[in-house]
Amino acid sequence: MPFDPQINMQKLSSGDPVAQRSLYEAYKAVLFGICRRYIGDYHEAEDVFVMAMTKIFKSLDQYSGDGSFEGWMKRIVVNESLMHLRSKKMHFQEIEHQLVPIDIEEELDASMDIAYIIEAINELPDGYRTVFNLYEVEGYKHKEIADELGISINTSKSQLILAKKKLREYLKKKDKDLFRKQA
Repeated sequence: MPFDPQINMQKLSSGDPVAQRSLYEAYKAVLFGICRRYIGDYHEAEDVFVMAMTKIFKSLDQYSGDGSFEGWMKRIVVNESLMHLRSKKMHFQEIEHQLVPIDIEEELDASMDIAYIIEAINELPDGYRTVFNLYEVEGYKHKEIADELGISINTSKSQLILAKKKLREYLKKKDKDLFRKQA
């Protein structure tokens, strides 16, 4: 039976381990996936995931019922991931000159395995990966990213453009390597 926050919220709030396990099992893949998008190292992502789940369980009384419960949990996981990256003193490269936006979607082949795309994102430096995820995956605007990360809007834009450029280079190289292996 799928997890239903309406039914299980009372049990979760009282610390019922069966309800907690049910929540964990229902959302672990989705929430850990978010950690992995932001945190390059698998073991660090596990640590952040555990911290985020702990925060979710401790903050259940703060969930107002407005909006989706899953969305509320995702926000906590994103925030925990960003706090972890901030603690590592993530570096951002601001580019002063005008950059030409890059449309990464035109580079993606429909037959390309999603695993290669995820691998490429994980290869990005922390700053690139973080801005890419916030903008392309989470749907943040550059002003929101700048505010969240304490950087300028231009830095956010340049990080995104550079992330897309690196992704394109990585995916082209991977595609050539795959072609050579098949030949």
